[in-house]
Formats: sequence, structure tokens, C-alpha cells
Amino acid sequence: MFLDVTGRDDASTNSGDHRGAQQPLIVAKNMTVGYKLHRERKLLTALRDITLTVNRGEFVCLLGPSGCGKTTFINAISGIVLPWEGTIEVDGAPVTGPGPDRAMVFQDYALMPWRTVESNIRMPFEFQKLGMSKQQIDERVERYLDLVELKGFEKSYPYELSGGMRQRVGIARALATEPTILLADEPFAAIDAMTREAMQSELERFVTKTRQTVVFITHSIDEAITLGDRIVVISRRPGRIKEVLDVNLPRPRFDQDVKSLPAYSELRERIWSLVKDEALSGAHGEE
Repeated sequence: MFLDVTGRDDASTNSGDHRGAQQPLIVAKNMTVGYKLHRERKLLTALRDITLTVNRGEFVCLLGPSGCGKTTFINAISGIVLPWEGTIEVDGAPVTGPGPDRAMVFQDYALMPWRTVESNIRMPFEFQKLGMSKQQIDERVERYLDLVELKGFEKSYPYELSGGMRQRVGIARALATEPTILLADEPFAAIDAMTREAMQSELERFVTKTRQTVVFITHSIDEAITLGDRIVVISRRPGRIKEVLDVNLPRPRFDQDVKSLPAYSELRERIWSLVKDEALSGAHGEE
């Protein structure tokens, strides 16, 4: 059941950890995932021995060098790829394939250029049997157009929108089916720095209202700190979890100058110490 929460009590708004009682939602145990490289006729191990629990309502950021398996991890959650070894479960059930309880926001917008904003947001309902009437779908699309502040642009095409607006369409499309889990693969990497910060603030606002569980890929330490409840630092391929760090900073973070807090600087230095050797040595291959 989707919860449209429009406000929080004072404790949850000002606390760095706003999740309340922890309820495991995504559970990976000793998970190893890889791919068969047909041209080279060999196997590539992308992730090795991953054990991680993501709790309901949590915002978890995956941070690590290119090619370390971050995208493979969210693909395993989505059911696009399956583990070679170990297990991955969502809400207590093994992941055997994609499902309507999980939705993806992509790095490159992935909008259909021949469709309007409204039509792009409506698209998931054409492929998923959710048992909704046309009126219910119309109301849902209108609600999420309003949430991402795109009212008035319903009939616009992607080429008529800025990069930030296009990504808001992608976010609205992912949220419109009201999935339990939102998977985000570097969704702001293709937009400029100022728009990126604005979109980070917008995403925090959206998730505050929808209470989705989010698994978010980034290469930016600052983005991970400003968005995440926890940060999972992953090593170079085959990716292993180096450390999981709590982000105990107040929310909403974009309404406060959290970057000036000593705790922010300390956490940033800690993360940099974990990733700098691999970052400086350079990453090989792209996810």
C-alpha cells in the first residue's frame, strides 16, 4: 500500500535518521553476480560476496569507482540479472525477475521522444496490469505531474524541456505506479552542476512525501552525503563492500547548510580515505 505522507513530526524532520523502526525490505546474502562475455568466451564477476540489508523507507547510496558493480547490484534488486551464488530477497521473497514493486530512474532520462510529458508518465500503465481504471490512471498521472511541478507542460515533448525537467519526467514516471522501491542509476549525471543540486533537493522532497525506499548510485561523495541515510562504499571489480557508513545529518538537508557542519566534513574525509586510492589509480571499464 502506498503512503502519501505530506508532513512529518518534528522529531522525524530534524533527525538525521528519519526511518523509525527498521523493517528489512531488501536483503542480499553472500551474493555473487557476473556476466558471460560471449565475444571473449569468458565469465566476468561483477560483484562478489555481497551481504547487505536495506530497510523499508531507507535512502541508501552506492558509491564506488566505475565498473565496480553498482549498476549490477540494482539490476539484481530489479530482477534483470540473477545471482550466481547467494540470494537476494525483496520483502521476504526471492527475486526471480522484474516486478511492479520496483521502478528505475535512468541516467539518460530514457524518455520516448515521440511521446508528450503526460504520455511518458502514463507509459508504465500500458505494460503493467495494475487493475486500475482509466479514471484512476488519469488521477495518478495528474498527481505526479503536480508532485514534480510539471503542470502546464503535459503536452510538451522531451526536446522542449530542459535537462532537469526531463529528469523530473523520468522520476514522475517511476513514481506513478507507486512502487515500493525506487532504483536510481546516477540519475543526475547528465545535467549541469547547478541543476544537479536543485534536482537533489527535489528528490529529497519527493521521497519525503512518498516514503519510497531508494537505492541510489553515485560517483559523488557530496551527493551521497546530502541524499543518503547510509552510504555503501564498494571496491573495484569484482565489487565488494568496503564499508557501510551512517549519515547522521539533519533533514531536510537542502533547507539547511549541512555542508558547513563539522560532521559533514568528518564524514566526507572518512569516505575519501576509503575511495581515494582506487579513484587516483583510475577505473577500468564502464558499468
